[in-house]
Amino acid sequence: MTQPRRNRRVPRRVLALPAAVLAAVPLVATGAASAGPHPAKAPASAKLIPGDLLVATSDYQYDPSIVAGQTQLPPGCQAGSTTNPCSPALTDGGFPEVFNNSSADGSFGITSKIVLDEMSPTGRLVGTVEVPNSTQPGYTPGADQMVTSYSSKSELALNLSPDGKHLTFMGYDSPVDVLDVSNSNTPGVDAPGTNPAAAPHYRVVGEVGTDGKFHFTLTNAFSGDNGRAAILNPAAGQLYMAGNANDSAGDAFITSAGAQITPFLQASEAKQAPGAPTPVASFGVNELGLSEKGDVAKENNYRAVAIENNVLYYVKGSGGKGINTVYFVDTTGKACPNGYGVPQAGAALPTTALAGGNFSVQGGRLTPFNMCVLAGFPQILNGSNPLAGYPFGIWFANPDTMYVADEGNGNGPVKGSYSATDPTNNPTAGLQKWVFDPSAQAWHLAYTVRDGLDLGQPYAVAGYPKGDNNLPGGTGEPWAPATDGIRQLTGRVNPNGSVTLYATTSTVSGSGDQGADPNRLVSVTDQVAALTPRPDEEFKTLATAADGTLFRGVSFAPGTAR
Repeated sequence: MTQPRRNRRVPRRVLALPAAVLAAVPLVATGAASAGPHPAKAPASAKLIPGDLLVATSDYQYDPSIVAGQTQLPPGCQAGSTTNPCSPALTDGGFPEVFNNSSADGSFGITSKIVLDEMSPTGRLVGTVEVPNSTQPGYTPGADQMVTSYSSKSELALNLSPDGKHLTFMGYDSPVDVLDVSNSNTPGVDAPGTNPAAAPHYRVVGEVGTDGKFHFTLTNAFSGDNGRAAILNPAAGQLYMAGNANDSAGDAFITSAGAQITPFLQASEAKQAPGAPTPVASFGVNELGLSEKGDVAKENNYRAVAIENNVLYYVKGSGGKGINTVYFVDTTGKACPNGYGVPQAGAALPTTALAGGNFSVQGGRLTPFNMCVLAGFPQILNGSNPLAGYPFGIWFANPDTMYVADEGNGNGPVKGSYSATDPTNNPTAGLQKWVFDPSAQAWHLAYTVRDGLDLGQPYAVAGYPKGDNNLPGGTGEPWAPATDGIRQLTGRVNPNGSVTLYATTSTVSGSGDQGADPNRLVSVTDQVAALTPRPDEEFKTLATAADGTLFRGVSFAPGTAR
């Protein structure tokens, strides 16, 4: 039986090595570098090199406040309550057994610092930049700060603005080592009794530009759940955001979910006074002549946001309600009278809230509707589609070629078998290539690349537990992770007409929370004009997250030419 690693802290690596030493760092035998935990670092400007990759990472830090059998979960619980009862922690605060506490607290998560790993396009570590947080020397309460939630797998997408000058990502206004922040309410949408998480926390959009300075924008959006991605429209000074909220808690929460817009701010967090959430778009399956019962607000539960050719796109890939597919925002009112279509020529990006702020909630849905399913992409309700995919990130090589990352079905091992995750039982997972057909005015799936991902094949990580997770609250299945698909995605067009795509992987395992598994950074090169993959086309692993570290978003550094 694996024993809990009490009082264990993740080991720290040297922050910056001389360039000559970095150039000599060898790759491991598999061809992949191992990206390990990061040392504490004082706030500083980010000196990022255009053309380098940035990978959003986070380290787990041992939480001594979690004591098995003593700590009561969730935070703010009430002994004897029928609506918010307490459960004792099942394991201590060591990694990764701490996430077995998810069986005692369905919202279990621990805030952790955000680190941007700068890598060469071949995966060689160049340096690290730490986003301001409470662990840094000289930090004082009220100072700018931003964290992620370990182990929220859908967070920390990295997006470059259309002009390539601004990198944005989403997190929380909270110190490190705070429980359940990812499911907390926001201060401006905090109805009593709607959430067991104790204290409200703003969501934050972080931005770093070619000047190397961080800026933070607070928002009351995504109350009761998490913001996942943001992208800046620099011409309008507006941020578009994607995420979810506690949609069953009332109209204000429904309004704070889905596709949001907020002004980009450069004042310190202490000087900001966020107002009510302002949705920029909304979709309802009734636009397609479909209907469903239950929590219909989950139809607007988005993971990714992108801008291409002056059009705003959103991706939904989770939840039992709605349709897992690719959407776009129609600012012309003419693109999709039946709920699906393609953007109209000359469409402009939205610059104001939905309907100029004249939105409302009717029947559990935010109206009016101004989003459409992109023609050719799935239009079948998840509950009626046995082959529903799990799209996550998207990247356009050109206006007629789109790549979609599919994270896979998430079905972990059963009795030691990972077969539910192999390509036969996980057919949509991997890198999907979609091509636009102008004669049909619709997109079609050309092929899916998954070779080299080793879907459903467990792998070992140095220091990570071996054997089965038989600790209290454990699954009884193997700790070893296996790749399930890919999540975040970016790419570059090469001079020879090919594109190189970079992605972070999703995982399955027998851990208490599969989002805590050490995952990988992978790449693959594809011919843009091809309608079938090359026989030798396969992913290569560039880096593997170390025990206690995870990879989330991936992008090129600000200032990188497309």
